[in-house]
Amino acid sequence: MRILLIEDDRVIAGAVREQAESEGHSVDWAARLDAAADAMATAHHDLILLDLMLPDGRGLPFLRSLRARGDSTPVIIMTALDQVSDRIDGLNAGADDYLVKPFDLTELTARIGAVSRRYAGNPNPLIERGDLSIDIAARRLMRAGKPVTLTAREWVLLEAFLQKPGQLLSKAQLEERLYSFDTEVESNTIEVHVSRLRKKLGADVIVTERGLGYRLGGA
Repeated sequence: MRILLIEDDRVIAGAVREQAESEGHSVDWAARLDAAADAMATAHHDLILLDLMLPDGRGLPFLRSLRARGDSTPVIIMTALDQVSDRIDGLNAGADDYLVKPFDLTELTARIGAVSRRYAGNPNPLIERGDLSIDIAARRLMRAGKPVTLTAREWVLLEAFLQKPGQLLSKAQLEERLYSFDTEVESNTIEVHVSRLRKKLGADVIVTERGLGYRLGGA
């Protein structure tokens, strides 16, 4: 996934970014709400991690404005505000989850996965497809009963296809899943990752639509 992290604390932002990137996600970091708005105008994000106390304003009005204009991007609030009333306000403003600082980074990873699965229309982390048995939450995969090991980026690409079965995904859309604004993208990186997934999961698991992109194949 491509994640927009809106957090002014450099230490927290660095830890969250490192954790998310270790899972294969790309992270764009904004320390202010105006920078976050610019980032959203530039690229599509699959998830927003939102602090509520930013140097140039509060996170809740920002969230309410997103929802008011019909933006349904999943939002997880990360804040030190821990009162029940704060949680209620956040959820009522349109947040999908509310995480109180300090939090365990592995818990954040689990919540990101749960929110992502809900928005993909399948909250069940267990998927059976052909001879593949996939546990998205635990990142465990079996092919014909034998374990298969994927890299973090291979997992992110596979999840992208599983979230949109049968839908064509362009090379640019897949690159957005893997790379943030400040990362240089090699021209053939998607082709390389797709080739490796085919070797591990089967030649027909991903279908190439020449000149257009890729889609999930098999059944």
